[in-house]
Amino acid sequence: MNAAIIVEGKNDKSRLSRILSPEIPIHCTFGTLNTNRIEMLRKAVGDRHVYLFTDPDASGRRIRGMLRDVFPDADHIYTRKGYSGVEGTPEEYLIQQLEKAGLEEFILYPDPATGWSAME
Repeated sequence: MNAAIIVEGKNDKSRLSRILSPEIPIHCTFGTLNTNRIEMLRKAVGDRHVYLFTDPDASGRRIRGMLRDVFPDADHIYTRKGYSGVEGTPEEYLIQQLEKAGLEEFILYPDPATGWSAME
């Protein structure tokens, strides 16, 4: 699968980079979307399948809505409203969401001997 994930910020990207293979590029909107940023994302993604993973707050919903128009075939990944965005979501839950999206082949699972606490 040739895929890319779009998130809002560099902390979201950093959080996902710890549990995803580098084969999956993670691109940031940096919280703002204008014509130039959208065009940069479009070029960076190329012909990859897009996954949108934004925060469950008003800003994240606005960005997701704009990106939905730009990437109408994108799959959407969500985190719980109780977490402080993608960057504040526990890695175990992030992995569950990435598995639901069908990205399990790219997930860097924790070592069973050390468990989740070693990852966080």
